[in-house]
Amino acid sequence: MSNTTFQLGYNNASLTVPRLPQPIRMFMGFLSVSPCLLYFYINMVMLYSLKSKPVFRETSRYILFGNLLFADTILLVTSQLLSIFSMAGLFIIRYICVVIVLVANSSDTVSPFNLTVMSIERYVAICYPLRVSSIITPRTTGIVIGILWTFSFLISIIKVIMLLVLESLPLDQVMQEFCDESTLFYLEFYNQVDNVLQGFIFITVGFVIIYSYITMTVVAKSASSDKDLNTKARNTVLLHLIQLGLSLSSTLVPNIISALKSRDINNASYIEYFLFIILIILPRCLSPMIYGLRDKMFRHILIYHLTCGLRTKVEPQKISKH
Repeated sequence: MSNTTFQLGYNNASLTVPRLPQPIRMFMGFLSVSPCLLYFYINMVMLYSLKSKPVFRETSRYILFGNLLFADTILLVTSQLLSIFSMAGLFIIRYICVVIVLVANSSDTVSPFNLTVMSIERYVAICYPLRVSSIITPRTTGIVIGILWTFSFLISIIKVIMLLVLESLPLDQVMQEFCDESTLFYLEFYNQVDNVLQGFIFITVGFVIIYSYITMTVVAKSASSDKDLNTKARNTVLLHLIQLGLSLSSTLVPNIISALKSRDINNASYIEYFLFIILIILPRCLSPMIYGLRDKMFRHILIYHLTCGLRTKVEPQKISKH
């Protein structure tokens, strides 16, 4: 989305600056990559689990959940790839850096919009139960996901076009700095555009999620239908709001880093690394797991695949497509 949304994911040079001893940098790199590998494994199992049952492939909320998993996985993998490059002291060709940052930016932008669509899906299911089957279908869900990715890539492509127009550095040249978004888009103009775009996205997404939660709460109190279903739907939307808050918390990281650098605080690199783990990697690992384990049907399938079939019995659960 912007260099302020996931900057530590890209700003790997600050995490691996030469002032840190080589053994410490290697140890920090191991600690940084290890949770990413664990997260990647769990995510792949979750995605496989979603593909293993027709009901998951044909239910909109699971399709959207799979897209969220996919976007978060791509984002974390690309950021860790750049981290490995800088840990190893590798300078890559500029256009390769552009492609990696473009993919990371696009997947980062998809996540909050995907949360918005997931909240709208729950809102329609609770507030318009008689029309949900015609409004929320696998086909319309696939179209919406396509629009989200197209819009996200368009934003990144526009930034690349601005890069080509405003700067004269050749793309086929080896970079003299570690690859990250702040190295590519270093002009103040980029930061201004990012701040406006980031503010618009989070305000829009936050408004939609909060409005959905409040409306569903009002409907749940006045309706005489399934109270448990309404409560679960409201809790799901509340979880989306928490996930958005975790994403928003990562935007504070660049400001904290700037403050550390301006005050020349000792061991600032260690603090940056700690922020990277706590505010960037950990939320990306925990949020999908919490969301997936809350669903009884999906939880049984996920545990079955995580244990490589050692748990041979999968308890049947009744599942509602809406």
